[in-house]
Amino acid sequence: MRTVVLSVHTGGSPTVHDLTAECRSFVAEQQDGLLHVFVPHATAGLAVLETGAGSDDDLLAALDELLPADRRWRHRHSSTGHGRDHVMPAIVAPYATVPVLAGRLALGTWQSICLVDLNGDNPDREVRLTFLPG
Repeated sequence: MRTVVLSVHTGGSPTVHDLTAECRSFVAEQQDGLLHVFVPHATAGLAVLETGAGSDDDLLAALDELLPADRRWRHRHSSTGHGRDHVMPAIVAPYATVPVLAGRLALGTWQSICLVDLNGDNPDREVRLTFLPG
């Protein structure tokens, strides 16, 4: 098993941050196996989706509709609506697993591996990449 931790600065507003290039680089010298990506944060998740054609913005808009940043949340420390940030990982899981074939991610043509972060209170994230040989 091989693992590395990435430091990612997501900024102060909701974002979908593409990690695909870092993931490709991490598995490039490997053979067949699995790439496991994990975000050890209670307010972030990972998604495999198309980016650059509006799907990333659509995801943020859908999450904002489903989980509005208002005062309805019982978890109320930090900024208004922070409770929704703690609910989001139940919808956008904090992990993803992708097959690796001969050192290449077996993603679909338009798929990317993305960090999803709605929490503007914590702009610095860690993402753990782990390669499990097959």
